[in-house]
Amino acid sequence: MGEITTTTTDYVFVFLEIFGCEGGIQSYVKDILQAFASLNNSKTAEVFLLRDSPECENPFEEYPFKFHYLKTSSPLLGRLRLTTALLNCLLQRRPRHVFCGHIKLAPLVQLLCQSLRIPYTVLTYGKEVWEPLPKHERQALVKASGIWTISRYSRDRASAANGINPDRVQMFPCVVDGEMFTPGPKPKSLSDRYGLEGANVLMTVARLWSGDIYKGVDVTIRALPAIAKIFPEVKYLVIGRGDDQPRLAQLAQDLGIADRVVFAGFVPTPELVDHYRVADAYIMPSQEGFGIVYLEAMVCGIPVLSGDADGSADPLQDGRLGWQVPHRDPDAVANACIEILKGDDQRCDGQWLREQALALFSKDALTWRLKELLEIAATAKP
Repeated sequence: MGEITTTTTDYVFVFLEIFGCEGGIQSYVKDILQAFASLNNSKTAEVFLLRDSPECENPFEEYPFKFHYLKTSSPLLGRLRLTTALLNCLLQRRPRHVFCGHIKLAPLVQLLCQSLRIPYTVLTYGKEVWEPLPKHERQALVKASGIWTISRYSRDRASAANGINPDRVQMFPCVVDGEMFTPGPKPKSLSDRYGLEGANVLMTVARLWSGDIYKGVDVTIRALPAIAKIFPEVKYLVIGRGDDQPRLAQLAQDLGIADRVVFAGFVPTPELVDHYRVADAYIMPSQEGFGIVYLEAMVCGIPVLSGDADGSADPLQDGRLGWQVPHRDPDAVANACIEILKGDDQRCDGQWLREQALALFSKDALTWRLKELLEIAATAKP
């Protein structure tokens, strides 16, 4: 475990989990920690993890971080351990600011920080704050010294649902690793594996959970027959796993296009780059809080399609970098996909897409934004 050599701590971060599972929030938090370490400003931080254990692989186990792993077999015992450990830290270290990484943890952070007159900020991500919150969570959000979120859409939905002045919410967007995700030729090995040789390939990366049908995989499947009339070789590569896959496979079967839909299952992050490269377009008519997958596709030089009423407006820069369509409209998806596959639009220029996406959403941009937000937090009152 990393050692902090000072007797005080500048900042405290409290998260549900970072290293025990993969997901959008976990990737976002890792980017925040990397940005913090990149600032190289001699500031230290203690990180509390409710559901992670010391056995988790952690690339940040060094100064300026000290990690506290609090996973237990009992959720109640885990909460008790977190409360005790966090309280001891606040009493002994007296940090400048506490950053709460999930709304479910915010009531505890509010209770401890307000009693000790330590300012705190709540980080929000997406749908967890889009609806009216329970009273204790809403109060913790309202009373926070600061609120960060990833997109204008998430800001507006959270504010409207919970009576928050949107001017209080600071933008802290997701970013993409432009060194990991890069353009390149279609890997023949993947074309052979999935039977995509000579095909016009549409692709989606998404959890295939029955509770996440908003990702729009079913809508894209319904759009395929119309697309196939113009591009007879079109195929749809779906990356992800979940309990909704049988329904989606049955839908393709019912539409007579089962041979056009390829379910690839789970793909580890290091292998995603080649999977983006095998695609001609990234298609996800969804309702996202942000949608980092759009950035990953764009910096690989792949044109993208998203929904038109969600947080994807930020990475797509209000349609300047991609196609935005009504998220449950197969006809709109089909028409946009046909435009993309024709390749006549500037938004199909892979090099231009990459440059534009990295201009605002690179890891360097995140580091500078974190520096700005920490300066704001330094002036916050408890």
